[in-house]
Amino acid sequence: MNHYIIWAISIVAIAGVIIRPFKLPEAVWAVAGALILFITGLISFKTVTTGVGKGTDVYLFLSGMMLLSEAAREEKLFDWIASYTVRASRGSAERLFLLIFLAGTVVTALLSNDATAVVLTPAVIASCQAAGVKNNLPYLLICAFVANAASFLLPISNPANLVIYQKELPSLLTWLGHFLLPSIVVIVLTYVALKRLQAKSLKETFESDLPQPVLSKTGKLALYGIILTIVVLLTCSALDIQLGWPTFITGLLCTVLISITSKKSMGVFLKQVSWGVLALVAGLFVIVEALTQTGVTHMLANAMFGNAAGHDKTASFLTGSGLAVACNLVNNLPAGLIAGEISQMSHISDLIRKAILIGIDLGPNLSVTGSLATILWLNALRRENINVTAMQFLKYGVFVMLIPLIAVLLLLPYISF
Repeated sequence: MNHYIIWAISIVAIAGVIIRPFKLPEAVWAVAGALILFITGLISFKTVTTGVGKGTDVYLFLSGMMLLSEAAREEKLFDWIASYTVRASRGSAERLFLLIFLAGTVVTALLSNDATAVVLTPAVIASCQAAGVKNNLPYLLICAFVANAASFLLPISNPANLVIYQKELPSLLTWLGHFLLPSIVVIVLTYVALKRLQAKSLKETFESDLPQPVLSKTGKLALYGIILTIVVLLTCSALDIQLGWPTFITGLLCTVLISITSKKSMGVFLKQVSWGVLALVAGLFVIVEALTQTGVTHMLANAMFGNAAGHDKTASFLTGSGLAVACNLVNNLPAGLIAGEISQMSHISDLIRKAILIGIDLGPNLSVTGSLATILWLNALRRENINVTAMQFLKYGVFVMLIPLIAVLLLLPYISF
């Protein structure tokens, strides 16, 4: 009976994260669910600490990235880059679309999908307003879709990658062998699908001869800090070193240096960081640990292993596509946590594990609640009084997610090594 109660509380908590009743932050529902499980005695204190402890690398990674991103945003680095992008478009909507898509791919690959949602989105809004773009929706959709489509290009591109592989995260060269070609397929197909859907909106012309802002000394420092962080993370990935501490230390040191140079209090940067994201992740880790305690993840693992025997290609396609859909029902964080537990406890093939990661990373492009990055993107739009409805996003997501997903899962056995 306790198992059924744990499942019920977990489902309600996850539903709260997705639906946000009473407009309460997502973290409130995740933490409340974890606390109820503990207070009612359904899980022990050890279960709580074990669940929270499993997210240590993710907390550190997210903290470092959010600090660095907010420092760069505060020093107008991303506005400076966006201004250059508008000028380079020479008034062509199609060229601007391509340039923003490329910028989003680079930011996602090197700074994580959450950075694309949090930092690039406001910069794109400001650039479109300055250029007098009549319909900025195509460019805003890029920030949402590319944040997930490019999120398995590198190990550092998505915190979910750390969750799924946990302490078995492949080295950089191994990762590229696994995911470089699949990522290229997904990125190209995402671009083509989204551009076709927005073709009518990409016929306009606009002003591109905008005044180019001068990048301040601290803005340049933020740029150098990002480059340093990228070098550190790629080095750690190549040496098979966990990314949490290196990301946090580098992000914190760069932010402190920018704070000192700009003579701004660290509080200016700290208060802008979405710290609730860490509570959300911690709460979800505890909930998943509670579900694991009921044996549900073992049942799923056994089912997956049984279906996979001797049918890797079919199993990888079904597993990847099933998880992609599941991400939009429960959000990719809990789905990724459960998938991570499954991939760790069962002797599944590398092909199926790759399909798991692709499903978790790409699947959220179907709906606005599919991933944390998309939720952060929606929040960025709301701050600018821009509204994209769930049905509006779904109308695009059906094509922008399903076409690349089906293609990459069918090709995966032949394009990953």
